[in-house]
Amino acid sequence: MKVFDDLLDWAYLGAALFASSSSTVDSYIANQSPIAKRKLLDNIGPSGSTCHGAKAGVVIASPRTYDPDYVYTWTRDSALVFKALIDQYKSGSDTSLRGLIDDFVASQARLQNVDNPSGPGTSGGLGEPKFNIDETAYNDPWGRPQRDGPALRATTIISYANWLIDNDNSSWVVEHLWPAVELDLDYVSSTWNESTFDLWEEVHSASFFTTAVQHRALREGASLGSKIGQTFSVPHYITQADNLLCFLQSYWNPSDGYITSNTGGGRTGKDSNSVLTSIHTFDPAAGCDATTFQPCSDKALSNLKAYVDSFRSIYGVNSGVSNTSAVAVGRYAEDIYYNGNPWYLSGFAVAEQLYDALIVWNAEGFLDVTPTSLAFFQQFSDDVDIGTYADSTPTFKLLTNAVKSFADGFIEVNAKYTPPDGSLAEQFDRNNGTPTSATDLTWSYAAALTAFAARDGFSSPSWGAKGLNVPGGCPNVDEAGYQKPLAALHGSEQQVLQP
Repeated sequence: MKVFDDLLDWAYLGAALFASSSSTVDSYIANQSPIAKRKLLDNIGPSGSTCHGAKAGVVIASPRTYDPDYVYTWTRDSALVFKALIDQYKSGSDTSLRGLIDDFVASQARLQNVDNPSGPGTSGGLGEPKFNIDETAYNDPWGRPQRDGPALRATTIISYANWLIDNDNSSWVVEHLWPAVELDLDYVSSTWNESTFDLWEEVHSASFFTTAVQHRALREGASLGSKIGQTFSVPHYITQADNLLCFLQSYWNPSDGYITSNTGGGRTGKDSNSVLTSIHTFDPAAGCDATTFQPCSDKALSNLKAYVDSFRSIYGVNSGVSNTSAVAVGRYAEDIYYNGNPWYLSGFAVAEQLYDALIVWNAEGFLDVTPTSLAFFQQFSDDVDIGTYADSTPTFKLLTNAVKSFADGFIEVNAKYTPPDGSLAEQFDRNNGTPTSATDLTWSYAAALTAFAARDGFSSPSWGAKGLNVPGGCPNVDEAGYQKPLAALHGSEQQVLQP
């Protein structure tokens, strides 16, 4: 009975903490949501107020023109921004976005055909990370190629295509969307096992984020191709998706319980890359599957703790915060860009992963505590032990309330360092919390909107992660089904050019 009483005490305490946190976060979200949406749209051409000269559907990373100059359009950022907008359109929360989405699709199809330093537009050039906002090539030195962009763009356009099919527009998909999607899928399927710059544009090796989004793109691309009768490449996409799923397992570091986000770079590998992967490959139908590192999987939760803890002692803004409370987080602890600061989008991503986990636990009516995830859950109660907890148990209520409060804490940290006008830069200073680096970062606003939506229980439709098994004969999996040590199948050369 002592353990049961302790759990009830913790449940009451967790509920009280959650109520306080919830009130603060509710107020912040109510104020910040319309600001984030407006400022995001301001950064999209041709009508956005801060992106003069941008062609229709072109997303500028930031209106900042110096220190740093971010008035360019990145394939990755643009895809993530429009995935958020397409989700809003499909859910009915903003039905005015159709024209802007069509502009984006048309713009991306044009950019696919722009010859650039990575190669001809429709082959090697698809890995080009950024372009000028008039849709011409950026020809100066940069970290190229970046192979996550085509995969993310395919996923974004596929999301729109599936909505069109559901609304009797299959012919439009075949004629206008599939050609662009197919180009990206062919690129992914032929280059997935080649080295790439990571999403931070610094390390040239293999990237967990890139591998995961490539895997997702090929799975849902194969499904779309079958749905619209474009089946020629589908078997190849599935074969390469299986290979990617094999390779995805090798990033897991079982001895230390976290994901090694890059195979190169000389870092620990604890990186926001891994948390962003979890939210951008979230499939609510897959439950807490660890093979695809779903947000509530034991591996993703263990990794989240290791990642968050790596920032507790290095930022002045985290001074005095308890070891079980939310803190400011950045890209990775070794970061030196602009002195290495917390990033708003990283904090929002942590919150979103936890909100996604809650969506699944509440839908399934239980949660599992495994040896891998035990340390994560013990942040909220020392009495929690390995086991399965139904939603009728005090432990389930204790843990889910605590996780919700923990997630809200990361929103509160960002709220604390959000200026009164609601503008979100790229970073805030690690010691005094002053916004720094690029102003009005479009990705920061998109990250806020998707985190807020997850808190409200929103999740995108399944992309096919449910029931996937690591294929037999994986080069990175032994005969007993356990991952072998991380193998640098790609190059591990570190090339720091630009952030």
